[in-house]
Amino acid sequence: MTAANTGSLAVVADVGGTNTRVALSHGSAVDANSIQRFRNSEHESLDAVLSAYLSQTGAKPGAACVAIAGPVRDGVGSLTNLDWSISRDTIASATGASTVAVLNDLQAQGHAVDHIADANLQTILPGQPAGQHAARLMIGIGTGLNSAPVYRLGGQTLVPPAEAGHISIPAQTETELRLVKSLSAQHGMPSMEEVLSGRGFANLHAWICQEDGHGVPLEANDLMTAYQNGDPQADRAVTIFVTMLGRYASNLALISLPFGGIYLCGGVARHFAPLLLKHGFAEAFSDKGRFSDFVQQFPVHMISDDYAALTGCAGHLSELTA
Repeated sequence: MTAANTGSLAVVADVGGTNTRVALSHGSAVDANSIQRFRNSEHESLDAVLSAYLSQTGAKPGAACVAIAGPVRDGVGSLTNLDWSISRDTIASATGASTVAVLNDLQAQGHAVDHIADANLQTILPGQPAGQHAARLMIGIGTGLNSAPVYRLGGQTLVPPAEAGHISIPAQTETELRLVKSLSAQHGMPSMEEVLSGRGFANLHAWICQEDGHGVPLEANDLMTAYQNGDPQADRAVTIFVTMLGRYASNLALISLPFGGIYLCGGVARHFAPLLLKHGFAEAFSDKGRFSDFVQQFPVHMISDDYAALTGCAGHLSELTA
């Protein structure tokens, strides 16, 4: 494949802990046929990945944007599970692009929300209609947990970075207090990520086995299989996970007031999509005392587009270069 050299051409990348996906975009549209996946362990740096991709495609982008699974500050990002140095300067050097951005992966999801097709959105809770520029909230659940508000200011999308997966667990019952105490013994200050993530799901099941005095703790994939086979301990783990997600979402909603909707994304979130209403998500979400009716204004949607972070990078660049 060979791409034409054009000022509107951009290269976008989504860097995870294991793989990096790279694509070309024109404006806010990602060229689906250009998407390639690179295994991180086979490359010494992101620069090497981008150089290899551009060498293969022959593309000469005018802009570049990278989304990474880790915190970003002042254009410099670090990944939780990968020792790569990622900055605007190194990306510019590797791509030759004059406009360069580095985003946290959840920021990229936030920049994508205006460009996601309806077919890739599943409504969990309908909420109430809101204005076009109403605030929205992204919640990403996968290997880790994070959330970020999404604002529209004039013609620009603003997605402030956050590390909101590491806030404390909001225990509300005696049972949940026992869960927090158990997690504290293992992890020090237990964050929401210790219950709402792939390993968090496994942590919940391990605690249930401990409480019951029987059962073998399972990893997340095996645990979901056990749930599908009718295992009662797995069923309880699913219910606690969904309850905690409902509370987490509505707690954050009361901070950012996302009348434009709450958007769930990430591999773990998608696996739980068919189970949310069955296991009490709506009830936990609206369990806010005298604010129960208030939080029911916020729609909740699930994003099924696996390439949304690439779309978000493209959308962000299209605004920067407009």
